[in-house]
Amino acid sequence: MTVAKPAGGLARKSVGTASLWVVGVAASSPMTVVAGAVIATYAGTGVVGVPLSFPILAVALALLTVGWVAMARHLPHAATAYALLAHGLGRSWGVAGAAVALVAYNSIQICLYGLLGAVLSGLAGGEWWVWAALAWLIIALLGVRNVHLNTGVLTVALMIEIGVIVLLDLTAFTHPAAGSVSLAPLTTHALFVDGVGGVFALGIAAFVGYESGPVFSEEARSHKTVARATFATLVFLGVFYAVSSWALAIAVGPNHVVDVARDPSAGLPFSILADAYGDIMAGVATALLVTSVLAAMISFHNSVARYLFALGRERVLPFRFARLNPRTGAPTGGSVVQSALAAAVVAGFVLARADPMAVLFTWLSTVGAIGVLLVLVAASWAALRYFRAGGGTNEGVWTRRIAPTLGVLAGVAVLGIMVGNVESLLGVPPRSALTFVLPGIVVLAAIMGLGWGLSLRRRRPEVYEGIGRGRPHPLAVMDHRLAQVEV
Repeated sequence: MTVAKPAGGLARKSVGTASLWVVGVAASSPMTVVAGAVIATYAGTGVVGVPLSFPILAVALALLTVGWVAMARHLPHAATAYALLAHGLGRSWGVAGAAVALVAYNSIQICLYGLLGAVLSGLAGGEWWVWAALAWLIIALLGVRNVHLNTGVLTVALMIEIGVIVLLDLTAFTHPAAGSVSLAPLTTHALFVDGVGGVFALGIAAFVGYESGPVFSEEARSHKTVARATFATLVFLGVFYAVSSWALAIAVGPNHVVDVARDPSAGLPFSILADAYGDIMAGVATALLVTSVLAAMISFHNSVARYLFALGRERVLPFRFARLNPRTGAPTGGSVVQSALAAAVVAGFVLARADPMAVLFTWLSTVGAIGVLLVLVAASWAALRYFRAGGGTNEGVWTRRIAPTLGVLAGVAVLGIMVGNVESLLGVPPRSALTFVLPGIVVLAAIMGLGWGLSLRRRRPEVYEGIGRGRPHPLAVMDHRLAQVEV
């Protein structure tokens, strides 16, 4: 007879280190960061030391990640923040963390429809929302398929994208504008000047997505797979963005990079490739910007789908959200919900005639960046409480106390800089209503999640007791490698 895969869990041992690395890097969207965020940072802040900010932020995030990954080892869960906060801070706080995570990841995924639509509209003409609708259809179809298909698509697009950026970097370093490679952008006195807060605020948003590995814990081949992929992603992005932003300064000269970045007609960074290799290469790079954004959207869609699956499985959200594809184990219920939500939000911005870049992309990316960092800080605090209460097994003092403590301190500092300089992310005057409203959305999500958790404790105690405990026993879920076994 043929053994059928029972419902209740994602496909076990189906995702390896390389696949998780691809998902994390693709979520960060390297071409979007290099061609968009880095240029905007130079232009908006006037700070030449942008390259140095990336390794500094990577160190701060690494401290936050130690507790995140170590605790996830013992609590593998598709809704990582939800499970970690539930075990470390309490069940209601777990629901609050889930609410913030869902708002953050949905905001990032949905904001990219504005960016993609605007880019394609500028390249090929037409209304931006038509291109956004086409992207939505592609992502909706991929979302209900197996994760292996998604990582295959991501891998091809990502490798080409990274290759082009490396070519741009090599071109800059072999043809420096000043005749020699200057180290000025890597010095502390070039970074710690007026505007450094905006640099950190914009820089932290460039890393969002690296932390998505533990979301796939149930499907990963081992905990080491998740840990290796998460830290490898963070290290790669910290170095890659530092080198690439440094290369941009070298290509036009550190003394001129701010002025050139502020000139839209300069066409950075694509003009560097056009000057060296012709317009065809610049066109390829521009096309890769589109695939980079699409890859990031696929990655965040997968993360949201798994969060919704996990919350549905534990009845915190409707159980239909936990529906799986019986053949592949993909979380189709969460995928369909995310697609429907994205369509509704984008439609709302279209009906409001909002600018896809200045409003849809900028507003929601700000909400997403603040939300993800808040979740990481809360998770480090939860790790401290969890290990102090006797959780874990053989973790050393670095993992149990020192790193989470330093992570909380570093994370709070960076979060304060982000919120205090949120106008740098939004391009609005200080004290604008948006500087309060957008961070307020994240706070409101946390309050609503906490309230829902407390309501479950009173009204549905059986659901409340199961919060963060919902991963089925391994023997109750078919191993992906045995899915086709016949006996």
